[in-house]
Amino acid sequence: MSTVYLNGNYLPIEDAKISVLDRGFTFADAIYEVIPVYGDEIFRLQEHLDRLNNCLDEIEIDNPYSQASWKEIFLEILEHNPANTDRSLYVQVSRGVGEREHLHEDDLSPTVFVMCRLVKEKDYSKGVSAITHDDIRWKYCHIKATALLPSVLLKQRARRAGGAIETILIRDGFVTEAAASNVFVVNNGTVFTPEKDGNVLPGITRDLMVELLNSQSIPCKEESISESELRKADEVWLTSSTMGVVAVVQLDGTAVGDGEPGELWFKANELYQKFKHDPSVLT
Repeated sequence: MSTVYLNGNYLPIEDAKISVLDRGFTFADAIYEVIPVYGDEIFRLQEHLDRLNNCLDEIEIDNPYSQASWKEIFLEILEHNPANTDRSLYVQVSRGVGEREHLHEDDLSPTVFVMCRLVKEKDYSKGVSAITHDDIRWKYCHIKATALLPSVLLKQRARRAGGAIETILIRDGFVTEAAASNVFVVNNGTVFTPEKDGNVLPGITRDLMVELLNSQSIPCKEESISESELRKADEVWLTSSTMGVVAVVQLDGTAVGDGEPGELWFKANELYQKFKHDPSVLT
């Protein structure tokens, strides 16, 4: 039985109750974060808290806690949910309970929920399959909102397409991101990832990968990637807090490169794995 945090209380998840009039339930009027925990170390805590605060600002919810208070909550939850494997923290903040009206009262108290989950070990060493699809999501993709129905549908379509794990999204002829991850491509020895222009979530692992590649003088550019450049890429990668950095070896049923994880992916993954256990590699 796991212990969760809900509005100031630590309690068994079975006892955690939220009103059916919570705007997170009725309108998806909420944001969330997923933060990996490797051993006892919370991965890039400051960056995750910064993004949490930025998203709250974007939807005009006052951050209910200071950074010190958030950290205290996270550490308490981890202590209540010990494990010998990697874990992740799930954080959700909604606008709170109010009438089911589009306009909301200004004095609502945010609903704050935090839980800890075990990370399921998956072997991505041989690469994965992905499909492409039109980007059917809303325009404010830089906000980590809980309104994830488009991504749910896109992930389901990927799974039905021969067991692919992701859907890479195309908007106006250019790559944005994937349903639940950021996208990198490699062409002629240079790594590219779409710039953070509002059409992509500013992924923590994405940003880390850019830093790690630059630290090793591996050419990495944040700029637009056309659909044709994606399809002719030597390598394609996906990054997320739960997957790390994963090579796409098949796209829409066609091999990427030679159909095996590429040379630069091996370097990128090695850098990422080293950083997980020793963040000082960037200092």
